[in-house]
Amino acid sequence: MQHLGQTRSAHFPNHRLQTPDTFVRAPLPGMRNATAIVHVSPAGGAAFTQYTVEFDEGGALPPAADQRFIYVIEGTITVDGQPLDQCDYAYLPPGYEAVVYARTTARAAVVEKPYRALAGTSAPTKLIGSESRAASTHLNGDPWLEVRSLVPDDPAFDFRVNTMAYQPGASLPAVEIHVMEHGLLMLEGGGIYRLGDCWYPVAAGDFIWMSRYCPQWFGALGKSAAKYLIYKDWDRHPR
Repeated sequence: MQHLGQTRSAHFPNHRLQTPDTFVRAPLPGMRNATAIVHVSPAGGAAFTQYTVEFDEGGALPPAADQRFIYVIEGTITVDGQPLDQCDYAYLPPGYEAVVYARTTARAAVVEKPYRALAGTSAPTKLIGSESRAASTHLNGDPWLEVRSLVPDDPAFDFRVNTMAYQPGASLPAVEIHVMEHGLLMLEGGGIYRLGDCWYPVAAGDFIWMSRYCPQWFGALGKSAAKYLIYKDWDRHPR
């Protein structure tokens, strides 16, 4: 509920915080028994599109012209008849003719972007995976900060998607300023995010867009772990 127009959401040229109280739902063309919350797109200054799909049972998401990454937040969906449960994911190359169906009410995070080919490499093919089976590493050796890479470390892919899990009190080791653009969806817990010169409390369900060179830092707060899904462009020369 909004109170006299107050919200944690914020929008600046180099970042955006979008909180659930400001979400607007609208179906995208071809969706059936489903709706979308578009978090960021080229219309808002990004080089990619990220949205959350909310499926009713039997809902469907049509094929995309661009490459697509799908991460299941809750419920069960199918890709080419293969079921994907919570924390499972799929990569679909550009123009892949697969309709995504929901076996149950479900929610999924979707990233779409035009593919940038790289000389000497072949375009990637369909990939199905599960976060629980993805190799985990500790950022800078910190056992309280776990990273799982959901897209292979392969130059055929022009982006990466990771989950990052922080134990309470863990934080990024430094403020980062870099050429990569980010889309970030908070999945669990919460903490404090620095974006540019602003500091925001964040919680599960929030979305953050960070433009190139936006100063950024996160620290987890509370009694439970914080986890987010994060996209970045990668393995291509910056334009």
